[in-house]
Amino acid sequence: MTLWKTDSAINKDLQQLVEEFTVGNDYILDQALVPFDVDASIAHAEGLASINILNASELTSLISTLKEIKDLHAKDQFPISPAQEDGHTAIEDYLVSKIGDTGKKIHAGRSRNDQVLVAMRLWEREKIDQTIYSTQYLAKLFHKFSTKYEFIPMPGFTHTQIAMPSSVGMWAASFCEMLITHINELKNFRKTLNQSPLGSAAGFGVDFDLPRETTAKKLGFENCLQIAMTSQNTRGKIEADFVSHLASLSATLAHFANDLVWFSSSQFKFFTIADELTTGSSIMPQKKNLDSAELLRGSHAVMLGYECTLKHLTQNLISGYHRDLQLSKEPTMKAVELLQSMLKMSEALVSNITPNQAKLEAAFTPEIFAADQANALVAQGVPFREAYGQVKNNLQALTTLSAEDIQENLKQKKSLGAAGNLGLEKLKDTLNNL
Repeated sequence: MTLWKTDSAINKDLQQLVEEFTVGNDYILDQALVPFDVDASIAHAEGLASINILNASELTSLISTLKEIKDLHAKDQFPISPAQEDGHTAIEDYLVSKIGDTGKKIHAGRSRNDQVLVAMRLWEREKIDQTIYSTQYLAKLFHKFSTKYEFIPMPGFTHTQIAMPSSVGMWAASFCEMLITHINELKNFRKTLNQSPLGSAAGFGVDFDLPRETTAKKLGFENCLQIAMTSQNTRGKIEADFVSHLASLSATLAHFANDLVWFSSSQFKFFTIADELTTGSSIMPQKKNLDSAELLRGSHAVMLGYECTLKHLTQNLISGYHRDLQLSKEPTMKAVELLQSMLKMSEALVSNITPNQAKLEAAFTPEIFAADQANALVAQGVPFREAYGQVKNNLQALTTLSAEDIQENLKQKKSLGAAGNLGLEKLKDTLNNL
């Protein structure tokens, strides 16, 4: 069934062009939304029954048939055709074909506008929960890695130059803490996301006294968006904000990937990577390329493209619904899919790298201890600026330390978060209590 098109068009080719262009691949994307659309339709039907738009028999029939749709979808047996445009029409068509006029009653008090909004919110809520879980799991892997290699020395860099003593433990724990920050940000955004738009209809409300708050609670929402127009005015904006959070997280994953690309390269050899994570060259037999990390790094650029699309999509639109907003669905879904694959690859990388301790210790050239020498003079009572000058003027006097002395150097750094006092148990408690 086509909801709005008639058969009176003279130019069928032009009509076909418009249909293909306006529908696009929306009918394909909506396959992911069918279970959520069904859940929202059941809650909406219960709301209609509570205000006597549906009787008890009609409600039972609708719920039974909607559950049938969900079962068919789980078996990949619920098609959506281009002529139907979207999953909402496919669901309604099925209801009408099975239960006749009762199926036609389900759309009372709603529009496809709020129907897609609530399905997207339910889908997004599930995806943000999955993202939080996966990010927490990855953070735990980084914590495990940092604990295992807590005191393995690793040079710290500023301006891409050797700077001060650091450790593999500090490097990994930093990513753990960054991921904790992302988890907290996602949890806070989930509250914004978890407001029901159902019952706002086309963005102006309806004549029926729909139990919007009750229906929202049944669907697990904290509440409903109160003003009907807010639902349409935030479509695309919510998606842009959601993907912005994903892009921020992907930036951290790309940062980790970039570190691995450099630090595992032949110039550094700080880490050994499992062969399964590398690829070869079609011409150079000796090559082991860390393409997995390079593509992880590059995926952030793709994520920024999705974010940019969503942020520009809602520009210069007056209040209310616009068909432009249909285009917010695909970049949101693709961004979620990409982020999930990035998290999985990050898990594989952090679980299959090993520090090369000898190479890391060899990188501790004498100048890395310059600041330590200045601090040693400060401990003897020399003013810092004077100590700084003494060391700077005698850099040639700095010497390389033995492996044992480097270890001792790291353990002497006692300020919270320094190599000798990373506070990994505290970080673990924070992670476990998220």
